[in-house]
Amino acid sequence: MQSVQDIFDRYQSVRSRLPEATFAQCTKTIGSLMDIADEVDAYVFDAFGVLNVGETPIPGAAARLDMLRARGCAIRVLSNAASYNHQGAVAKFQNLGINVTSDEIITSRDATLADLDNRTWGCISATADDLSDIPSKTLRLGDDPSLYAQADGFLFLSSTGWSPSRQALLSKALKARPRPVVIANADLAAPRETGFSQEPGYFGHLLVDQAEGGVRFFGKPFGEVYALAEAGLGGIAPSRIAMVGDTLHTDIIGGAARGWRTVLVTQDGMFAGHDVRHFCHASGINPDWCVKRI
Repeated sequence: MQSVQDIFDRYQSVRSRLPEATFAQCTKTIGSLMDIADEVDAYVFDAFGVLNVGETPIPGAAARLDMLRARGCAIRVLSNAASYNHQGAVAKFQNLGINVTSDEIITSRDATLADLDNRTWGCISATADDLSDIPSKTLRLGDDPSLYAQADGFLFLSSTGWSPSRQALLSKALKARPRPVVIANADLAAPRETGFSQEPGYFGHLLVDQAEGGVRFFGKPFGEVYALAEAGLGGIAPSRIAMVGDTLHTDIIGGAARGWRTVLVTQDGMFAGHDVRHFCHASGINPDWCVKRI
């Protein structure tokens, strides 16, 4: 089981692969997002650790979104979840009781598919994912080495069911014939009810460690998902957009790299139960604001 320190250290070890950003000189503590509503026209929310933990909604999150809308603030959810299609993302929030419309949700899967070329993709995906939104031919990868050989590229959507043996098959296939690898969820880990899961980004960086070329990451902190969010915000100035998330190396780096303001949420996500000041100091990643819950 990964610890918070393990995850933080791994993010630090791949820091050179992440976007460069300029951070706040100091972080202000606020009681809720309502405290800064006069300074922000659009709030862009991470999901895991901010709105929900696994399949459990965080108390008060849905009500806070409604309060911010009532103040005239635009709302977006920017999620690195790539295990299901856009309709599945909408359904998930509806099932959680969080009022988010389809056009308010942007996922790393959306950004990935917008950039995907027409080749045969070997897909690493959840069993329930029918891959019907992938705009090209797909092969669902598992334990059959012949499928890895047939693929013209690899699309990593979900780590559910992924294993060291399958990772070894992927690495062997790339050594035999280098091909593009697209990581549709750049997260290393995600908070769940029972601890942290290893996400596609974790396995993507293992490939980069082995000097595998052609690995490309989508989702926070990389710019494509932020550009999608900005495109739907009607020209709101970056300094009036706030990225609200629980992870320094994804949410905060990514938002700061776009010139957005940033809010780190501490009670339920990555740093739950820890003194976040230690991690900010160790990394030099300082959000504009810090809040326990939104």
